[in-house]
Amino acid sequence: MKLIIGGAYQGKLAYAKKQYHVTEGWLDGQTCRMSEILSCCGIYHFHEYVRRMMQEDLNGQDMKENIFGMHIQTGSLSSLEQQAENFAGLLERENPNILIVSNELGYGVVPMEKSDRLWREVTGRICTSLAKRADEVVRVVCGVGQHLK
Repeated sequence: MKLIIGGAYQGKLAYAKKQYHVTEGWLDGQTCRMSEILSCCGIYHFHEYVRRMMQEDLNGQDMKENIFGMHIQTGSLSSLEQQAENFAGLLERENPNILIVSNELGYGVVPMEKSDRLWREVTGRICTSLAKRADEVVRVVCGVGQHLK
């Protein structure tokens, strides 16, 4: 598993395609399903996948398939961390060669909306769990990759 992170519009997807020679088999996190992620070559807009699945879960839609494969429990930090670990473990087991491209969300102004703060928190916890399990973690800035792991 490889995790490519960075700010918006920094060339993360182009970097991943070129660096890892994967031009086909990518999913857009804005539209894909969990079942597709488990067998794809890579996913970009991963942070948007998390947002969409959280929104579906909050709206009571498609309860069989959300980011964790279970309802999001936000009552405690330890519960959220455990769910993020479970999700990362599932990806590692089912699709160990996946390339994951995500925006870093923890910089800048803290959002006023509680749902946006929760989205940042959940995405950060998941990416932290993914980074622990990843073979490589790369931050891309201005199209240039910085190997973190």
